[in-house]
Amino acid sequence: MTPAASDLRRTLGVGDAVVIGLGSMIGAGIFAALAPAARAAGSGLLFGLAVAAVVAYCNATSSARLAARYPASGGTYVYGRERLGEFWGHLAGWSFVVGKTASCAAMALTVGAYVWPGQAHAVAVAAVVALTAVNYGGVQKSAWATRLIVAVVLAVLASVVVVSLTSGRSAAGHLDVGASEGVGGVLQAGGLLFFAFAGYARIATLGEEVRDPARTIPRAIPLALGITLVVYVCVAVAVLSVLGSAELGRATAPLADAVRAAGVPWLAPVVRVGAAVAALGSLLALILGVSRTTLAMARDRHLPSALAAVHPRYRVPHRAELAVGAAVAVLAATVDVRGAVGFSSFGVLAYYAVANASAWTLDSAPASRVVPGVGLVGCLLLAFALPVTSVAVGAGVLVLGAVVYGVRGPARRRRLRRRTDAS
Repeated sequence: MTPAASDLRRTLGVGDAVVIGLGSMIGAGIFAALAPAARAAGSGLLFGLAVAAVVAYCNATSSARLAARYPASGGTYVYGRERLGEFWGHLAGWSFVVGKTASCAAMALTVGAYVWPGQAHAVAVAAVVALTAVNYGGVQKSAWATRLIVAVVLAVLASVVVVSLTSGRSAAGHLDVGASEGVGGVLQAGGLLFFAFAGYARIATLGEEVRDPARTIPRAIPLALGITLVVYVCVAVAVLSVLGSAELGRATAPLADAVRAAGVPWLAPVVRVGAAVAALGSLLALILGVSRTTLAMARDRHLPSALAAVHPRYRVPHRAELAVGAAVAVLAATVDVRGAVGFSSFGVLAYYAVANASAWTLDSAPASRVVPGVGLVGCLLLAFALPVTSVAVGAGVLVLGAVVYGVRGPARRRRLRRRTDAS
């Protein structure tokens, strides 16, 4: 069957999908999230990482089941719409697009801060423009670029782990596993560390560009998450063994500080380059995922329908990609988005709460509802354990999304009725 002009091209296999997921997760988050998580949880940092991993696993499992049933671009926007109703799909898509646009800007500024601190905004804008152009050329080019980035970042992280664990400063006593800041600190650390995990959804949002999605997506999501978890545990244990939770909480560049403390200062610039490359990988995959959710929402008229156009040659949602790139470039040029990590985490946790609620409806058997139930409760706990400012801003954005739905909804339904009557 010849694909329609509005269809995307299915070119990604399991390996490509796993790499895109790894590029989304093993990014700047692991270079930046450990320090604020250590400040929040103290000796409970590893417990916070475990909580984030459990919630991420539940979310990944729910997303994989839903993606196999609904292999279309849009991820939880599509799942919420199909399983819970149009409003919940809209709210999930809104949370993802707005939260991840802010996260894109944060990643772009991370690139700027590591590459040229004095011109961080200019470098950030240049990075956004370059990666938007890569995505515009087709998703297969994006997958190959992400593969290279992931290889570089994994090599840097491996060197940090080896140098830290084999140094004279490494001591088991530095791990000091406990819960010095209480349950609230552990949950807040889990919410902050969740930011570093939240990338497996990028695989689900590419449902129309994956070969044999019913088989590929359920395999790719757990694989990407499992590899990421192993990497994060190794890095967290290595850095903690050198710095301890108190010093780690004070660090501005924790991985670079760890290799300096381990007596290998020449490796610190390499780590800085790795952090910049990691941020580029995250930014590449983020733009890819946000543009696909924008495409799905535009198709359903929750966003301007002009954004639903697919390029006749490259078969990518080129207008959505350009719109997302432009919005991120403006943010990166004009604002400081360091505080966007908490806000982005709140939006993403709300997004996955809808995913778990959707997965809950797939099967009425109690055993089948354990994972989505745990995921739903976990998302809500972590979201409301985040700093008060992040919760307030995130909740305000969700309310704004509900208002937009209320304003656009009646007009959209009238257009659909007229279209149905005309046919």
